[in-house]
Amino acid sequence: MAKAKTAFVCSDCGAEYAKWQGQCGFCKAWNTLAPFNPGTADGAASRRQGYAGARSEVTPLAEIDLAELPRFSSGIAELDRVLGGGLVPGSVVLIGGNPGAGKSTLLLQVMCLLAGKGRQALYVTGEESPQQVGMRAQRLQLPRDNLKLLAETGVEPVLKAAARAAPELLVVDSIQVMHSAELPSAPGSVTQVRECAAQLIQHAKQSGTVLFLVGHVTKEGNLAGPKVLEHMIDCFVMLEGGTESRYRILRAHKNRFGAVNELGVFAMTETGLKEVRNPSAIFLARAEEEAPGSLVVALWEGTRPLLVEIQALVDASALGNPRRVAVGLEHNRLAMLLAVLHRHGGLFMADQDVFVNVVGGVKVTETSADLALLLAIVSSFRDRPLPRDLLVFGEVGLAGEIRPVPGGQERLREAAKHGFRHAIIPATNQPRKPIQGLTTHPAANVTQALEAAESLG
Repeated sequence: MAKAKTAFVCSDCGAEYAKWQGQCGFCKAWNTLAPFNPGTADGAASRRQGYAGARSEVTPLAEIDLAELPRFSSGIAELDRVLGGGLVPGSVVLIGGNPGAGKSTLLLQVMCLLAGKGRQALYVTGEESPQQVGMRAQRLQLPRDNLKLLAETGVEPVLKAAARAAPELLVVDSIQVMHSAELPSAPGSVTQVRECAAQLIQHAKQSGTVLFLVGHVTKEGNLAGPKVLEHMIDCFVMLEGGTESRYRILRAHKNRFGAVNELGVFAMTETGLKEVRNPSAIFLARAEEEAPGSLVVALWEGTRPLLVEIQALVDASALGNPRRVAVGLEHNRLAMLLAVLHRHGGLFMADQDVFVNVVGGVKVTETSADLALLLAIVSSFRDRPLPRDLLVFGEVGLAGEIRPVPGGQERLREAAKHGFRHAIIPATNQPRKPIQGLTTHPAANVTQALEAAESLG
């Protein structure tokens, strides 16, 4: 009998190597390679049968049935929005987040609501006792009559229980504590997480069960365990936020059934996570008096605009190397905008400390906030407040030009709905028809944007 070969898998990026080495050659992380035996019975069975469930014959593309997948609502509109319109039978959703963010609370709410509506649901808890889950459901005032609960960490007993109960929804909390008796490695290792997830995914695909997997995150905020887990599942969502804020943001990073980077906003209350129907109103809870360095930007999150406040503080530095601190924004983007501001705006800030922050804990990932960030820095540097009814968006290029951003019309309509009267926007985003109550100030470059802000200030 041939000896089983052992591979080494990076827990950060999923790269495989024939032998162990200190640093991963792909993601450059140190000491992240863990042994993985691809020749195990479970691994061979998973690869032989595949993750997609039943086998299919070769079919011409034109003959594929394009009927829409039979989605059904989770009972929570914000979750449906992030997932692309609802739950899809046979889909696998991986949800991650910091400890205490509310992952288990959100899933318990969904399972209790759907079980109360007659759908078969099974909640597998591996980290909490049944009494703890029951006490949480009682505290959240959730219906507990129809939800089935299983406290188990072995993947084989979980699959047997799922085969007997035949649930439409299955939650595994969490994938890091699951283990297979046929694998010698410890729970949480690359081998265990990968193979346990493979068996659970295969069951979901073959039975049409909606599978939720809870994943831990590292102290850097990344998904713990093998990165290849993200390639095996259909949807990957992160629940952002912690105990310091009552608001939680659910963001989709991968979705095979809908748009990525979709955003859902929740508020943590005594009775669980409640939907926030108008998130812009929350992030715009500003002070009554005008303050230098405060400005509102219109972001585009998934399929809807979102208005958030950006703050900047520029102060003389007492250090030889001034500080550049960005919270909710990319640090390299801040350094680039300061260089553009010096070159094309004539403002020298090499001896100034610059601090920027996005109010509400929102993480800005798109470039439409460039112009707002730049004007907020100038406002703080000159100690001149900008009007409270001013909205700004636009991408800033290295040559000082203001580039257009998608969804300009929708951003302006959202701003007008919230009472904004002025908007500094890219010249190419100028609307063809004026928006009632909103005056736009188009700018083609940084100089024109600074002149427009000075005339309004």
